Amino acid sequence: QLQLVESGGGLVQPGGSLRLSCAASGPTLNYNTIGWFRQAPGKEREGVSCISKRDGSTYYADSVKGRFTISRDNAKNLVYLQMNSLKPEDTAVYYCAAALYSSTCHRAGMNRWGKGTLVTVSS
Repeated sequence: QLQLVESGGGLVQPGGSLRLSCAASGPTLNYNTIGWFRQAPGKEREGVSCISKRDGSTYYADSVKGRFTISRDNAKNLVYLQMNSLKPEDTAVYYCAAALYSSTCHRAGMNRWGKGTLVTVSS
């Protein structure tokens, strides 16, 4: 079964940067879409950015366009989220998730989830 482990979260000042990593492992690594979701206190989990394993096409939520960049290293089974110009409203637990079949970045389509990594943006 596909397993996902996130790393790279932490405390950063507004305007700063962080890079999150997601390591995928398991006997089979057959997924269609992989990406990042986040959940802030009292809010629903939302899609931040996803990338297609097949062709590398990407999706970004409007709130992060121009600030976040998703990338992948298929040879190393790693997915990254580079986060620049961070804002306090980016504070959340960030989850890596993979969809075995779906090609969209929707929570309902994700089949595997990591445990999350906390990102706190505060001065």
